[in-house]
Amino acid sequence: MVTAAAAAARKTVQKGRLMDFTSTVIIPLLFGSLGIFALFRLLQWMRMRAYLQEAVVVITGATSGLGKECAKAFHAAGSKLVLCGRDSEKLKELVQELCAVKNHRKSTHEPHTVVFDLSDTKAVVNAAEEILKALGHVDILINNAGISFRGTIVDTELHVDKKVMETNYFGPVALTKALLPSMIKRRQGHIVAISSVQGKISIPFRSAYAASKHATQAFFDCLRAEVEQYDIEVTVVSPGYIQTNLSLNAVTADGSRYGVMDKTTAEGQTAAEVAQVVLNAVGQKKKEVLVAGLTPCLAVYLRNLCPRLFFTLMASRAKKERKVKGS
Repeated sequence: MVTAAAAAARKTVQKGRLMDFTSTVIIPLLFGSLGIFALFRLLQWMRMRAYLQEAVVVITGATSGLGKECAKAFHAAGSKLVLCGRDSEKLKELVQELCAVKNHRKSTHEPHTVVFDLSDTKAVVNAAEEILKALGHVDILINNAGISFRGTIVDTELHVDKKVMETNYFGPVALTKALLPSMIKRRQGHIVAISSVQGKISIPFRSAYAASKHATQAFFDCLRAEVEQYDIEVTVVSPGYIQTNLSLNAVTADGSRYGVMDKTTAEGQTAAEVAQVVLNAVGQKKKEVLVAGLTPCLAVYLRNLCPRLFFTLMASRAKKERKVKGS
């Protein structure tokens, strides 16, 4: 009887000690951790805001899709925009749209526009000179413009492969090289490449596009390592499917317009969502960001960890797509 009472008393004491430990140690530690995390996020936000405010930001392919949404996001952040594209009228319309938006929390700037075709290397160099002459320097370059492709390798004419590479690879490379010396001289700058999940994996009937994005990934990975000594940042953003006109404007094997809104594209992330990811990635100076759903992310890892299975799945996908097109 005494033993049972003593055991009960010990349990009561132990329970009391546990409650005291919880109330005096664990709960304060938990709230302290939450406070530190909140402070860290606040400092991160303030640093990002300062980084983007007044920064000269060049955006290619700014008249539609992701480029247009990036223009809205960086304009709202207080950046000084240089909007680039082939259509001068659409650029003017975008400037009017941005200027019509009132921002009472921070000052905004009227964007500057530069019209050129990214596939024309000489025009790209001239555009870079015009940008530097007008604004003196570039803080952030966002290589966004691009074109997609749909077709079989065996039927694709070589000039189509070259066209896709000129726009998706050589154009951004030429613009980057034209602006890079001024960044190195200032020991300051940030270069962003909007690549794709297809810069990491290749899927059937996208050969020219996947090849251009693989080249983009490789070039900017090399660039990141080479310019670190000059304190220049390089960010590669690899989105999955985005709700834009990319598939509609894609070129086919003979160079004609594809003109079809793929189901995967229609069901992808919105351009505004991805633009916000780009803004945050730049503000936080991230090296690389994969912006995709679970399946594409798993495919990237599968390609590296179990390539044989990945190749089997891609062959199966190609067979299935052929059957659908054949019917």
